[in-house]
Amino acid sequence: MAQEFSPVEIFKRATAATLRALAERDDVTVAFGPEAPGAVGPRVRLPNPPRDLPVDETAQLRGAADSLALRLRYHDDAVHSRRVPGSPLARAVFEAVEQARVEALGARRMTGVAANLAAMLDEQYRRQGFERITERTESTMAEAVRLLTREAFTHEPPPPSARRVVDLWRPWLEPRIARDLSELDRAIGDQDDYARVTRRMLQDLEIDLGEVEESSESEEQQDGEEADGENQSEGEGATTGAQPSPDGSPAEGAADDAQDTAEAGDGEMMPGSSDDDPGRPGRPGTLPRGKNDDTAVYRAFSVAFDEVVDAAELCDPDELSRLRQLLDQQLSHLQSVIARLANRLQRRLLAKQTRSWEFDLDEGLLDAARLSRVVVNPILPLAYKQEQETDFRDTVVTLLIDNSGSMRGRPITVAAMSADILARTLERCAVKVEILGFTTRAWKGGQSRERWIAAGKPPNPGRLNDLRHIVYKDADMPWRRARRNLGLMLREGILKENIDGEALAWAHNRLRERPEQRRILMVISDGAPVDDSTLSVNPGNYLEKHLREVIRDIERLKEVELIAIGIGHDVTRYYRRAVTIVDAEQLGGVMLEKLAELFEEEKGARTRVRSRHRRAA
Repeated sequence: MAQEFSPVEIFKRATAATLRALAERDDVTVAFGPEAPGAVGPRVRLPNPPRDLPVDETAQLRGAADSLALRLRYHDDAVHSRRVPGSPLARAVFEAVEQARVEALGARRMTGVAANLAAMLDEQYRRQGFERITERTESTMAEAVRLLTREAFTHEPPPPSARRVVDLWRPWLEPRIARDLSELDRAIGDQDDYARVTRRMLQDLEIDLGEVEESSESEEQQDGEEADGENQSEGEGATTGAQPSPDGSPAEGAADDAQDTAEAGDGEMMPGSSDDDPGRPGRPGTLPRGKNDDTAVYRAFSVAFDEVVDAAELCDPDELSRLRQLLDQQLSHLQSVIARLANRLQRRLLAKQTRSWEFDLDEGLLDAARLSRVVVNPILPLAYKQEQETDFRDTVVTLLIDNSGSMRGRPITVAAMSADILARTLERCAVKVEILGFTTRAWKGGQSRERWIAAGKPPNPGRLNDLRHIVYKDADMPWRRARRNLGLMLREGILKENIDGEALAWAHNRLRERPEQRRILMVISDGAPVDDSTLSVNPGNYLEKHLREVIRDIERLKEVELIAIGIGHDVTRYYRRAVTIVDAEQLGGVMLEKLAELFEEEKGARTRVRSRHRRAA
């Protein structure tokens, strides 16, 4: 009898087969899971389809599959890496225009693929909050160029959720890139020619291309067939120019920008990609571009745009509920493993809170276990016991979670799940838990950088980004009221830069104001502090040096017990008490074990103190 499959399983098989056929590759493997769609070589991952298979959500999933398939079919990584520019904004636009090319090649040939891609893009921009954007910002420029390129290739209007962004950018972009779009259309079938035209378009937009690798420079110099010498100019390095400011005009002081870049030194970028910032460096981030300077005093150029915000204020209730449901789906896969560890921690904590007996006393209740000694020698002392209350100090635990872009994907998902389970476990043990996150409001600057530019770019400005510190759960808030907030970590567009030093000081100050006797601060991070805007105009060790200073002050005060967990990043060089894990899947178990060790250490310390007192008496 033939095996019967569920509708979801049939959909998965059909989607995987279509992806391989569209990519024209038999070696592609497709896996479905809770993670966001992505591909590593021939291994493709797609999100799990919903059980009831609604038309709109299945179209979005098909669009993600089609996009990855077209990337595998039409994109050459070697050509791409040879032509990709070095500066973050130029890289973001370059990546976006290349993605528009591969998707347009498929949409032109197949109307079904075009419809799926449109559904995927509409949902992607809706999640990123493009419908609520009211002004041009550097972070939306790359996507605006991508959508205008798509419109020129396929004559399809922008998705409804992104129309406002395109309308904001169109008056500024179209006069500058109209001719380039026509040339891109003619070169759409040749990735190398297309990349060269894209670089020329970046020059027309007056975007600094940044430093190019030497191998790229040599290859471009060998392509000397072009009469206008375009390749030679590209190979020689960066094109000097100003990036467009939010008011639509090129930012003033383009020469100053070039000079700042030259003074900062070479900046090496680690490759990475994401939906809202395709040029975002991967873990551990941007390598220092300036010379180290131990004399620089840390400061912020402006704190006017920093914010401490509750998680519920950053997302509408319906979206927050949807994200929480997504987190619950993923919790089911790790529930059994982490639940066992949570139960073990709970048993340890509850055992410390129960009554205990003190033995070998001169008076009290007769100890039945010592009756034989009393019979043999009635005058033998120390045959009594007395019940006593265990001294379990009031405790509060703060989880400070890195919300940087390099945490995107599995690390931030596991961090949210582990925080959720840990909060529930400790709450049952009468231990209060606070869950905090730290990131920035914008990529590569924000309003603080704009204010610095308006002030004439004074040297050594300090921090040049706007902080965003997020309160997912207050210590006094019950877990049932805060459970929805943890889903916000899964929202695209939340994770940006990480400035660890100020976040650590913020969390420490919150703990110092708590009335509990014992305060524990656990930091979860996957990299060194990185903020491109700050590091481009300050010493290369500026953020790292400040982090070390904050850690040293916290450990010297000893009012808070500090522990850190690094995901794929050695945090032991910063924190005295730390552990590094290689895989994000280990996070939940390590968090629970480290907390258990802290409570075991306290129990051992109390036992040693009692023993000393007894010996002294």
